[in-house]
Amino acid sequence: MLFIMNPFAGQKRANRVLPDILLLFSQAGYDIHTVMTTGTGAATRAAQSQGGDVDLVVCCGGDGTLNETITGLLRSGVKTPLGYIPTGTTNDFAASLGLSHNPVQAAKDILEGEVHAYDAGRFGERFFSYVASFGAFTRSSYIVPQNIKNALGHTAYVLGGISELSQIRNEHIRMDIDGEIVEDDFLFGAICNSTSVGGILTLDPEVVDLQDNKLEILLVRAPKNLAEIHECIVALNTQKYNCAMLTFRSATHIRIFADPEMPWTLDGEREEGHSEVVVTPQHLAYRLMKRQ
Repeated sequence: MLFIMNPFAGQKRANRVLPDILLLFSQAGYDIHTVMTTGTGAATRAAQSQGGDVDLVVCCGGDGTLNETITGLLRSGVKTPLGYIPTGTTNDFAASLGLSHNPVQAAKDILEGEVHAYDAGRFGERFFSYVASFGAFTRSSYIVPQNIKNALGHTAYVLGGISELSQIRNEHIRMDIDGEIVEDDFLFGAICNSTSVGGILTLDPEVVDLQDNKLEILLVRAPKNLAEIHECIVALNTQKYNCAMLTFRSATHIRIFADPEMPWTLDGEREEGHSEVVVTPQHLAYRLMKRQ
């Protein structure tokens, strides 16, 4: 087994039970090679170089560590199963998958689970497992320092998002969504394969299929008055996405034209802006161990 762990994720709670986790895997017969990440790209390098030489890769960390691990596996082209022990601050994707937030239980679920293939997206030259987003609240995930995230948990994201409101600018976006052109000023946009975005927006699990080789697009238009703000809030809260203020689609190919100065986030990590980018699953998939 290749065990990749971010020892700084979340409130470092996995560190306290690390011996219990490793004991479980050892008792199951695994010879464990452990990699502790020391900075950006470490998980990707480990998964890419060693993921094909083992029977199982386990990622222990937050959404960013999971993104890097999946990226490494996809770049190498190997089909080694992946287990995920979510120990980050928000753990968006773990919520969509129904994974336990108890690290020891999550380890047990990997051992008792089955392999499921899940879609991933390609954003230019980078991959993402659950979301590429722009606009309101997307900056919070990467501008809030790790020590503040550890101290305040999910509250750090909410506070970061509130402080960001005064700086929000509307973004003019043109999208080609499987041949349908959508163009307007938007407050927020997400291209995702998840039912939870930033721990703030929740998508209906009845309409989001994580295994259909499609990605979901949610666009929130910039409100011009209080009535339109109210309409946005009601639509998001009731999960009625196709209304005047929102656009919701499922697609296999999205081409985006935007201000190259507009930043994005991929699975909570910053991505530089592009004037044009293509987002597609391209039959990308990774194999995740998940208990039914």
